[in-house]
Amino acid sequence: MLNPSEKVEYLRKAESLIAETKLRVEELRELTKPIPPENAIGRVSRMDAINNRSINEAALRQLEIKLLNMKMAVEKIDHPYFGICVSCGTAIPMGRLLLMPGSTKCVRCAT
Repeated sequence: MLNPSEKVEYLRKAESLIAETKLRVEELRELTKPIPPENAIGRVSRMDAINNRSINEAALRQLEIKLLNMKMAVEKIDHPYFGICVSCGTAIPMGRLLLMPGSTKCVRCAT
């Protein structure tokens, strides 16, 4: 369980990551808009644009999942077992909780 100062630090970092992720999601949404066929960009350039769009769509899906997990983690921060490994009962490092907000296991138990 996180102590009160760790909770404050986690919430501050999580809110910052949520804001950054929201901005990146909006950027990727712009990049994944349909490519109109009337654009005179040439066949090869159009193929590149379509390929880049599919890569951006995959990145967008991953970021949306991360954003959802971050929001859920912030909501669960007051749960008594938040930040505790479900397998061994040790504290999950804050860095792992920020990087992988849905983590329920420490690094050792997750491998």
